[in-house]
Amino acid sequence: MPESSFDVTTVRAILFDMDGTLVDSDGAVLRSWLAWASEYGVDGQEAYEMAHGSPSATTVRKLLPHLDEAAQVVASARQLELQYDDLSDVHPTPGARELLLQLTRNGLPWAVVTSADTRLAKARLNAAGIVAPVLVTTDDIAAGKPDPEGYRRAAELLGVDPADCLVVEDAEVGLQAGRAAGAHTAALRGLDGDLRLNTLADLAALLA
Repeated sequence: MPESSFDVTTVRAILFDMDGTLVDSDGAVLRSWLAWASEYGVDGQEAYEMAHGSPSATTVRKLLPHLDEAAQVVASARQLELQYDDLSDVHPTPGARELLLQLTRNGLPWAVVTSADTRLAKARLNAAGIVAPVLVTTDDIAAGKPDPEGYRRAAELLGVDPADCLVVEDAEVGLQAGRAAGAHTAALRGLDGDLRLNTLADLAALLA
């Protein structure tokens, strides 16, 4: 059980990141970036690490700054294309199903805010057997994480003030977005938040 002075029972909504938080897609993400990097002549491992939690287009711009805007759009589209159909080992993260059941029991609304586009987000959530009541993707906002727009948008759609939301993330850029939105944060993968979680089962236990 995580130790924290933050009382999670005071939150009125939970806002989840998708990849690495609700959905384990690490293998698919790594394969897509390695294949893409090979095509574009950049370091695959560096691309994968840089991309964690951020929109693909942001990473492509950083890795290929010499390309003009049109070429960067093509490169970003190619990266996403490599991800769309690679779903063979996509599944819920540990504790995800348990936590979502607990949210239903508690009557707590929740949303998914992801750096994926709508097509990819729906494909991965479907592969993991998760139906998000509210989904905010890069297609719905002008600026991706670490910009807070996505989390603010999700809170608005749920009718809850961001200050009363808990953002659950496994990437520092996502935690930055949550803080900037004015929300509380719960962090996975050893990162620092108002709550530090080993798995989503920890949060389920706190809400039980």
